[in-house]
Amino acid sequence: MAAEPLLELKNVSAYYGPIRALNRVNMVLYPGEMVCLLGGNASGKSTTLKTILGLVQMGEGEIYFRGERIDRKLTAYRIARGIAVVPENRRVFPRMTVRENLEMGAYLRSDPEGIREDMEYVFSLFPRLEERLSQPAGTLSGGEQQMLAMGRALMSRPRLILMDEPSMGLAPKLVETIFKIIKSVNERGITVFVVEQNANIALSIADRGYVLQTGEVVLQGPAQELLHNEAMRRAYLGEV
Repeated sequence: MAAEPLLELKNVSAYYGPIRALNRVNMVLYPGEMVCLLGGNASGKSTTLKTILGLVQMGEGEIYFRGERIDRKLTAYRIARGIAVVPENRRVFPRMTVRENLEMGAYLRSDPEGIREDMEYVFSLFPRLEERLSQPAGTLSGGEQQMLAMGRALMSRPRLILMDEPSMGLAPKLVETIFKIIKSVNERGITVFVVEQNANIALSIADRGYVLQTGEVVLQGPAQELLHNEAMRRAYLGEV
């Protein structure tokens, strides 16, 4: 594990108007790790990702990415620094083609040869996308849209990918496939921070995990320890 964190949240509190959604959250991700963020509904999981991206108002704390404090920077700056997101419910551009969606992922890049290489890499992960290049994204199945959202994120050649509920609404067999691909992406050296309701599958491929409850970190540790930790299960089910 690298000595210097890639991403660090220090005592971060976040708000929706007067309502505090995160309370003095501390988290750290190191380069090349896969870390999962678990918790029940309304625990603050998606809010954590939105706060990292600058989409939710921070009240206190600091966020560092690649050694630079970014919590006062615009979302566009954070993306340009190397953060990509696979949002909840896919959120592809429905009227744009598959190709155009992928090209949007590379919007900030100016290296045509590298973009072509990454497009081929995306097709190697998701052959179905290559078969549907000219098809409007809104006509794809839910699973295909999830593949497209992941491919679009990879087209930015990110240092860190934030994934929000990648298994949501997918058939169990497809969920297994998607997580195998997430693992293979991570094995290429891309750091992955995944929010997931399915604790078992997330912890089975992650290095470490955090468990949130009502906006606070209640447990953290190596994924395999959390997977067999009874307190984690109580926290995850909201019984702590």
